[in-house]
Amino acid sequence: MSKVKSFLKRKDVEISLHRYGIDALGAMAQGLFCTLLVGTILNTLGSQLGIPFLRDPIGKTGLTPGGFASAMAGPGMAVAIGYALHAPGMVLFSLIPVGYATNLLGGAGGPLAVYFIAVIAAEVGKLVSKETKIDILVTPIVTILVGVGLAMLIAQPIGTAASKVGDLIKWATTQQPLVMGIVVSVVVGIALTLPISSAAICAALGLTGLAGGAAVAGCCANMVGFAVVSFKENGWGGVVSQGLGTSMLQMGNIVRNPRIWIPAIAASAITGPLATCVFKLQMNGAAVNSGMGTCGLCGPIGVWTGWLEPTNGAAAISPTAMDWIGLALICIVLPALLSWIFGVLCRKAGWIKDGDMKLS
Repeated sequence: MSKVKSFLKRKDVEISLHRYGIDALGAMAQGLFCTLLVGTILNTLGSQLGIPFLRDPIGKTGLTPGGFASAMAGPGMAVAIGYALHAPGMVLFSLIPVGYATNLLGGAGGPLAVYFIAVIAAEVGKLVSKETKIDILVTPIVTILVGVGLAMLIAQPIGTAASKVGDLIKWATTQQPLVMGIVVSVVVGIALTLPISSAAICAALGLTGLAGGAAVAGCCANMVGFAVVSFKENGWGGVVSQGLGTSMLQMGNIVRNPRIWIPAIAASAITGPLATCVFKLQMNGAAVNSGMGTCGLCGPIGVWTGWLEPTNGAAAISPTAMDWIGLALICIVLPALLSWIFGVLCRKAGWIKDGDMKLS
C-alpha cells in the first residue's frame, strides 16, 4: 500500500475533493468560457452590429470566428481540466480529441461527461507518462484510448442523465416559479460564492430558460450583495473585485463569521422569484452564463445574447424597455438595494461587525 501511495505521490495524482471538486471543476468552467461563451458573444456582436468578419462564415467551413470557438468547447474543457490536474504536456495535448469525442457523444449534457471522462483520462495518462522509453507513443495512445473508449461507453448515459436533471429543474421552475425561483436562486448563488464552480454546474445541467434566469438572479445577488455590504471595509476596489470579479473572495471571512452571508442570501431569495414570477427573466444564451452572475457582466450579457440568438431552441425576441428594466433591476439595482438594507439590519443586530468583511 505504501508503494502505491508513493507512486501516486510521485505522479502527482491527488485523490481529493479539492483537486477534483474545486480545481478541476473551476478549470472546466474557464475552458467553457473561453470557447462556447466567447463564441456566442462574438456571433451575437457580429450579427447585431453587422461586422462582416464576425458575421460571415469563413470559406467553405460554414463557421464564423465565434463558431470555431464554440466548436472547441469539448477540447477546451478537457484541456482546462488536465491543466488543473497538473497533466504533463503529452497528456494535456492528448485530451484534445478526448474532449471533442466526449462532448459530441454526450449531447446536451456533454459538459458533465467531459468532466468525468477528462479527469479519468488525465489521471491515467499521468500514471503512464514517462514510464517507458517510447513515451512519445505510449502516453498519447493510452490517454486517447482510455478517454475515447470511456466516451463510447458512458458519455451518452452521463449526458442524458445530466440533461434529464436539468430538464426536471427547468420544468419544475415553470410549474412552481415562486418556490423554484427561491430555491434555484439561493442554491446557485451559494454555489457561486463557495470555492466550486456554479458556472460549470449550470453548464453541466444545461440550466437555461426560466430556471437559468433564477440562477442569474442568485449569482448577481451574491456578487453585487457582497460588494455593497462590504463597501465600508473595501471601498471601490472591493466593488470591482467582488462585483465584477467574484464573491468567492469573501470565503475566508465567511468561515470566520458565516452571518456576513445573510444579506446576499436574503437578497437572492427575493430577486429569484421576482425574476421568475414578475419579470419572466430567461437565460436562453449559453447555460454557463447562468452561473456567472456579474463576473465580467457575463450573466446579463448571456441574457442579452439569448434574446437575440437563443441557443436552447427558444424563439428570438426584440427586447422591450421592460425587458431591459427587468434585467437591470434583477442583476444590479435590487441586489444592491436589498443587500444594503439587510446589511444595515445585520450590523445593527451585531451579527456583522466592522472589519468582518475586510479583504486582505
